[in-house]
Amino acid sequence: MHIYVVQKGDSLWQLSQRYGVPASRIGAVNGLADNNVLVIGQALVIPVPENGGNSLTRKETGVHTVQKGETMHAVAKQYGLSLQQLMQANSIGNPALAAAGASVIIPEAAKPEIEVNGYVKPGSNGVRDAKQYASSLTYLSPFSYSVSADGSLVPLDDEALIQAAIAGGAAPMLVVSNFEGDNFSPDLAHALLQNAGAREKLTANILQLMQDKSYIAVNVDFEYVPVADKNMYHQLLQRLVDTLHPHGYLVSAALAPKTSSDQAGLLYEGHDYAAQGAIVDFVILMTYEWGWFGGSPMAVAPLNEVNKVVRYAVSVIPPDKILMGMPLYGYDWTLPYKPGTTAETVSPQEAVERAATMHANIEYDEQAESPFYHYYDSAKTEHVVWFEDARSVQAKYNLVKSYGLRGVSYWVLGVPFVPNWYVLKDNFTIRQLPFPSASSGAN
Repeated sequence: MHIYVVQKGDSLWQLSQRYGVPASRIGAVNGLADNNVLVIGQALVIPVPENGGNSLTRKETGVHTVQKGETMHAVAKQYGLSLQQLMQANSIGNPALAAAGASVIIPEAAKPEIEVNGYVKPGSNGVRDAKQYASSLTYLSPFSYSVSADGSLVPLDDEALIQAAIAGGAAPMLVVSNFEGDNFSPDLAHALLQNAGAREKLTANILQLMQDKSYIAVNVDFEYVPVADKNMYHQLLQRLVDTLHPHGYLVSAALAPKTSSDQAGLLYEGHDYAAQGAIVDFVILMTYEWGWFGGSPMAVAPLNEVNKVVRYAVSVIPPDKILMGMPLYGYDWTLPYKPGTTAETVSPQEAVERAATMHANIEYDEQAESPFYHYYDSAKTEHVVWFEDARSVQAKYNLVKSYGLRGVSYWVLGVPFVPNWYVLKDNFTIRQLPFPSASSGAN
């Protein structure tokens, strides 16, 4: 695939002719609306043509034709390569020498194999999403079973989700959280973790649930854990490992996005990267929500900030134990931003369609590696929208490859973002796990 950024005057027909790909195919891969209106600055995935012969097809010819104004750095990014890899493959000493019309060899590299997790919310839409995306996942994780202070679990309607996951080849992963009402509860976490009997009861309940419902992994998502309870949290995770491993089950934990061991704040202090990373099979970094619905406008997952978290994580946790979190959504903020106001959640597809409706040009922040735009609504009120596109997810996948991470974890399925799945599969082979036999979970 190739990522193309729409310029003034472009049309879907012109791009179809240029790249030898049917317009309907480009539209489908990018989730374009029926009118196929393009937005200046919009990132489009140009797929491998169905009949072959495209100059951008890595597997067909391995050649890219340089466009006017296109730099070697931009070409390398489009194919998930480093500039050095591209220069070495073409014996180029000075990347500035490649002129428009030049043919550049794109080296074929084996795709790394990674694990991919997708959180999903229960309900009819969740089942639809599970059926649609399970084949692109290693784990499908219904969110979530909430704990009670005595170690019992609040029931979750997850049967149809589990069946859809298994049918699509994804391993169901049980998510256990201290979610209460509309928020994660530090008081609930404290009450449970301080009670050894409750921790033991929770462990037994998790094992029984996994045996009963064909889960093969558990993800413990305790957030805002009081720092005084940190060691008890470690004891719970270790007890889960000791109990579940003999049955062939995996244990994981979600971690707040820290950049140092002593990072202050209730969200961070109860999460010890080194300790948890040593206990569990893998961790999920929650590397998103810098820009969030209750905060000031900015990219949801700016790459420069995500990189700080990953850099710290790999310094204390083996990279092959780390799934990097990725958002599948964006936000629309009203300006000027006022504390206490909230942003509207938008999908990447909605963001582009809104830009088209509002006649806004999409810009791209090179440091955050994230697209954004401004527009004025019918009341003449200014808005800013930050979201994800093919360029931003490619940048994140490049980060996964550069650190050699175990994989990625999406929050949350059900948000229309068709190009992401094509970019994912162009970069990686998705690992799928063997399911334990019916007897292995019961003995």
